[in-house]
Amino acid sequence: MKETREDSLRVIGTAGHVDHGKSTLVKALTGINPDRLREEQEREMTIELGFAWMVLPGNIEVGIVDVPGHRDFIDNMLAGVGGIDAVIFVIAADEGVMPQTREHLAIINLLQIPKGIIALTKCDMVDDPAWLELVEEDIRKTTHGTVLESAAIIRVSAKTREGIEDLQSELVHLLQEIPQRPDFQRPRLSIDRAFSLTGFGTVVTGTLLDGTLHIGDEIVILPQELKARVRGLQAHKRKMESIPPGSRAAVNLTGIDMDQVGRGDVLAAPEKYQVTSRMDAQVSVLVDATSSLKHDQEMKFYIGAKETPTRIRVLGKDEIKPGETGWVQLEFNKPIVAVRGDRFILRRPSPGETIGGGFILDPHPNQRHKRFQQEVLEKLAIQAQGSPEDLLHQAVLKNGITDVGKLKAGVKLDDETIQSTLTRLIENQRVIILMDTEKPSDRILAANEVVQSLMKQVQQELQQYHQIYSLRQGMPREALKSKLKLAQREFFALISYMMRKNIIKGETTWLALPEFRITLNSVQQQAFEKLLKQFASAPYDPPGVKECMQQVGGEMLNLLLENGTLIKVSEDVAFRADHYKAMRDWVERTIQNEGSLTVASFRDHFQTSRKYALAMLEHLDSIGFTQRVGDVRRLTGK
Repeated sequence: MKETREDSLRVIGTAGHVDHGKSTLVKALTGINPDRLREEQEREMTIELGFAWMVLPGNIEVGIVDVPGHRDFIDNMLAGVGGIDAVIFVIAADEGVMPQTREHLAIINLLQIPKGIIALTKCDMVDDPAWLELVEEDIRKTTHGTVLESAAIIRVSAKTREGIEDLQSELVHLLQEIPQRPDFQRPRLSIDRAFSLTGFGTVVTGTLLDGTLHIGDEIVILPQELKARVRGLQAHKRKMESIPPGSRAAVNLTGIDMDQVGRGDVLAAPEKYQVTSRMDAQVSVLVDATSSLKHDQEMKFYIGAKETPTRIRVLGKDEIKPGETGWVQLEFNKPIVAVRGDRFILRRPSPGETIGGGFILDPHPNQRHKRFQQEVLEKLAIQAQGSPEDLLHQAVLKNGITDVGKLKAGVKLDDETIQSTLTRLIENQRVIILMDTEKPSDRILAANEVVQSLMKQVQQELQQYHQIYSLRQGMPREALKSKLKLAQREFFALISYMMRKNIIKGETTWLALPEFRITLNSVQQQAFEKLLKQFASAPYDPPGVKECMQQVGGEMLNLLLENGTLIKVSEDVAFRADHYKAMRDWVERTIQNEGSLTVASFRDHFQTSRKYALAMLEHLDSIGFTQRVGDVRRLTGK
């Protein structure tokens, strides 16, 4: 059976110096050896990208991209770190910080990988606690001012399994802090592997960004403009009907041969992306780079899984010195795919060295800029900062479901600009108000992309629930909230919005799709009618709850209890609603007339057994309708 997964299958990557135990640690975490090539296993060194996966506590499914540490294979490392949610930065306790440690750290920082953990491996090889403290102190100095500055350091040993559980717990904590990737409904996947399987044909793998892929989707391979169709989808060797953004995916394609696809090509939704041979960008040169980035210099350019030569046109100056940031125009011999905000790395071809990196400002500039034109430089500065609408939209997008008060803390805009900009974003439907309030700063809102993605997930969850539990009115609210991983306020705002739009329906405890109706098939209808006849033939001595369950099943019985056909008064006693009302009305009249009521008089009047009489009267006591005083019942006055 194929599965559909709405939550992205989180992707983390490893990084660190050669022989510091990255692959061994991955195997200890997952039980999978990511070194798939014979040469890798013989040399005990990762050459190509390796992949593994695991399920963390809390049912968090994680794919791991294991990258090479050796400087000779840094190009392969760069192909693996694009699109990851977090990084396990591996440093061996017996060696500490090494050259590729620093280079990998620089790459992670340039790519702005959002979260990370530092795994201090091979701790079993160090007997001196003071040495470990010195290594950790050096790590803190090395990571100061980088995205890993506040990362937890976990001491581990893949050999003894010391610290493995601590590492897993920290991963759970880390991934819970990272929001799900938004679905912009424009999927793209930078291909890092392409191969052919007998009976299936071409398969490509990579991390999916910006949209969901479904079986049967028409796609295009860029920059070649080759059309194909999604024949099958897999994540972690499981067949899937669809895969959401942020997930590692294996995509089986029809209509295309393996030799037509290569690493760095982009699988994308048709007509959503345009190729380009020139881009405007902001570049930062590393402080410890051995040379400046000079005008008209040729560099290796890395974006996603793509590696290609580029010629650098430095704008506004002749060079960007180590530690400086500047504007450039990148020119390519062959077209590539990129969007605004994509991050990239620049490396010198020979001798190989990571010089710097940056992000794309404009993937489709109209022309080749004049290098020292002030108007061009001012325009690039504005693009780098972003317009107020872009800044606020990005802040809303980043925060998921949020309120205006939280947004103010995240953007450097005054209150008046925030309010006027929000008004425009709302008018243009880029931002949706989920719940309005008297106080504007308390309004709950979200980016349209986030709302659409969450609403789609709600509909999918409800559809799946209706298929499994066709005799239930709807899905429990708490169960749906747990699936969405939203806080109570955010969940309430989203559901309220969807109910106002008639996208879903529900009551206090359950939710359902508006078109859903409980319908009984012929077998269920016969069982239903047979049971009600039994209740009608013995209204005050009906079949017990267990007997009812045996006859019609738990789902049918729950339906009868939920819709009020039956009323349960004890663990094994239920009455039909009209008979229940008759008993309750008689109890009220009798006590009003006679002052009290005994179990025996109730039993005799309804010609039932003490079991049913006692169950009904104790039920009336429990709901506060009557009160037991000694051996009699009196009305409570409620």
